[in-house]
Amino acid sequence: MTDPLVRLENVSVRFDGRPAVQHVNLSVHRGDIFTIIGPNGAGKTTLIKALVGLQAVTEGTVERAPGLVIGYVPQQLQIEPTLPLHVGRFMALSGQPEAECRRALERTGIGHLMASEIHHLSGGERQRLLLARALVRRPDLLVLDEPAQGVDINGQAALYNLIRELRDELNCGVIMISHDLHLVMAATDKVICLNQHVCCSGFPADISHDPAFIDTFGHSVAESLAVYHHHHNHSHDLHGDVVSRKAAEPAAHGAHCNHDHH
Repeated sequence: MTDPLVRLENVSVRFDGRPAVQHVNLSVHRGDIFTIIGPNGAGKTTLIKALVGLQAVTEGTVERAPGLVIGYVPQQLQIEPTLPLHVGRFMALSGQPEAECRRALERTGIGHLMASEIHHLSGGERQRLLLARALVRRPDLLVLDEPAQGVDINGQAALYNLIRELRDELNCGVIMISHDLHLVMAATDKVICLNQHVCCSGFPADISHDPAFIDTFGHSVAESLAVYHHHHNHSHDLHGDVVSRKAAEPAAHGAHCNHDHH
């Protein structure tokens, strides 16, 4: 196996002596999709901020591969309501050439919004804009904090499908936080259940049986996930509406999924 893009060894973060994250070990390689789940206050955002270097660690070490390029997608876009700012200008603030900015917007399905005011974008369009901003430098590691926040259920499926496609195209690693447990089980390779420390981790098909997972999320959630299946027989457009597969084929960025829930 190749060297990890990032490795956390015995990482702890404390605020005013209070533990936010305790003794976490984690390695992310190219091709990985890790999803961090856990209750509110579990330290999920603190952990990924430590991973990308936005938060100092109190204990332990964070090792990043030399020259590592990280694309970071925060929970939401915070812009002063009275500040006029269009999509093209926001992308230009990345310092990358206009052609690269336009290419990233096209890849996330919002190239047609280049001249639109950010304040007029829908929740899903804003999340795709943040993703495009993270992609413009072609990252080795894509880090996403609640990437589907403010997006409806069908739009979430499309967004997670796009993240998997980008992982394949860029051969990058992905680590993200999510509360959308059913979609996570379909969209991720490995799951980390965090409640300040790592309660359990593993493949999605196995983790719902872990006693620590059941203690954190309850029997009803664990049972529903244990029989969850995800197949592909229709598509969603960028607004989350279902379209036929034939109709979706010309659209390079459609998300294919069928929700076969039992």
